[in-house]
Amino acid sequence: MVQSVTLRRPDDMHLHLRDDTMLQTVLPYSVRQFGRAVVMPNLKPPVTTVSAGRAYRERILDALPTGTVFEPLMACYLCDSTDPAEIRAGFEERVFTAVKLYPAGATTHSEYGVTGIEKVAKVLDVMQEMGMPLLIHGESTDPGVDIFDKEAVFLDRTLKPLLETFPALKVVLEHITTEQAANFVDADTSGRLAATITPQHLLFNRNAMFTGGLRPHYYCLPVLKREQHRLALRRVATSGSCSFFLGTDSAPHERGAKEAACGCAGIFSAPTALEAYLTVFDEEHALERFEAFASENGRLFYGLPPNDGTVTLIRERNEAPRSVALGDGQSIETFMGDGALSWRLVAHLST
Repeated sequence: MVQSVTLRRPDDMHLHLRDDTMLQTVLPYSVRQFGRAVVMPNLKPPVTTVSAGRAYRERILDALPTGTVFEPLMACYLCDSTDPAEIRAGFEERVFTAVKLYPAGATTHSEYGVTGIEKVAKVLDVMQEMGMPLLIHGESTDPGVDIFDKEAVFLDRTLKPLLETFPALKVVLEHITTEQAANFVDADTSGRLAATITPQHLLFNRNAMFTGGLRPHYYCLPVLKREQHRLALRRVATSGSCSFFLGTDSAPHERGAKEAACGCAGIFSAPTALEAYLTVFDEEHALERFEAFASENGRLFYGLPPNDGTVTLIRERNEAPRSVALGDGQSIETFMGDGALSWRLVAHLST
């Protein structure tokens, strides 16, 4: 039995860092594992301009622990009113790495999002010309669609027409959750379509939200799905396909905001992310494919150089805390904390 795994320092291609005290609290957990991260722009107000992207990046860099190296890759929040010139300037000035499309009302702080693809067609034209990736929260916002079907419906009604209309546009379907999405991305041969997968959607099905009562700390968007979908995600994630890569969607919320009458969606996986993913690859007898999923596929899709250094994990009880203190009596629940995992990150070696 393999007792340790060493891989090139990986990237988190989908991360929520929030801002202010929350940013300062959660950032070190990602920095200890990842060399870069694509940072989500759904702040209040959202990051919609080059100046806002530059300022947010500086706040992240200012919050880095002393002596650490980490590159935040900024995403711009796409709105109906987004100016194509702003996107071009942000990409050419290397402020924005990608643009994030939230269908209006689909998830946390998405009220400023896109109400129709036709509203942002000029922006997408500019993006495909420049080779700038579009990151999509792929769920239908039609109130008549069942919550467990929103992703599958989005594929048929929105994603397929979008790919046909913009044949050179690079697209990442974020945090996929269904067999339909896994098969759709896996079948693509163009090289311009990829997907991120979260640790929670690989480890749990929707029963986790209801076992013994309502479990708000397993509530995220898109929600956990049936077991057949979890198994399909595990199949493609561990297959060796370059179309799938690591994106935690780590999304911290205060415990009180989760344990509420109208609780927030999001799972804080940053403290245990690599260990959780490695558990899946271990269970699927695919440890030799983990480095590609974590360190290679994402950076190659984005056209990034490899990170310096390595990380090492050993087969040992994980000691990540069950919760992380925020101050003022508030805390954030940790995904799979308090010894729930049997792999532990032990070393980060710079070269």
